[in-house]
Amino acid sequence: MELKDKVIAITGGASGLGEASTRHFVSQGAKVMILDINDDNAKTICDELGDDHVKYVNTNIMEEQPVKDAMSKIENEFGKLHVAINCAGTGYGARIIGKDAPHPLDHFKFIIDLNLVGTFNVMRLAAELMDKNEPMEDDEKGVIINTASIAGYEGQIGQSAYSASKAGVIGLTLTAARDLARHGVRVNTIAPGIFDTPLMKMAPDKVRDPLLESTQFPHRFGIPSEFGKLAAHIVKNTYLNGETIRLDSAMRMKPR
Repeated sequence: MELKDKVIAITGGASGLGEASTRHFVSQGAKVMILDINDDNAKTICDELGDDHVKYVNTNIMEEQPVKDAMSKIENEFGKLHVAINCAGTGYGARIIGKDAPHPLDHFKFIIDLNLVGTFNVMRLAAELMDKNEPMEDDEKGVIINTASIAGYEGQIGQSAYSASKAGVIGLTLTAARDLARHGVRVNTIAPGIFDTPLMKMAPDKVRDPLLESTQFPHRFGIPSEFGKLAAHIVKNTYLNGETIRLDSAMRMKPR
């Protein structure tokens, strides 16, 4: 699938890896709808890139109706949806048994709801909209790209909720690709390592340095635009389906 004039929905598209994806796809001639809750950042991006190229809808991906409303807005604004990229998510650090109490159950549920259930919620409703498209080359109707993490493979101490949520996204990839194959919708996942997002730039050296030490080659943190470029390649490479791609410089996380 070529990118020019294609319609892309990006959750979490107003910051971090999602923002990098928004900017890259717009630079390639695509039209982007940002699904996020960060109104200020989204407005800044829309003003900078132009309302003809990128639009925004405030969307809580953990709830059904807001995502349905977002899909309706995409259909009304652009007529169709070709690609959905799930970047929205967050983390939470806590040991299973802490100093004073066990891991808060409500925090665990929240991370699973946002990172895993939210991803599935967007995926199912985006696929429903893509199924209306006229088939393109290879009878393709759409592409879904989810975001996991290398923590889904080797989670660190204190990452039980985050690792479980991202492992769930990884586990969903092949099943979803097989499930949606007859609809002409491909599903792939990117499992990023440590990227030099604005949040990581603010981290103290005692946090950054051990993570940087674990990178192999290139011996640096990932650049957010590299995530966007990989997402674009996945869209363009029609034979790539049901796969989780680690984007991490051969990094393997240590226990802590």
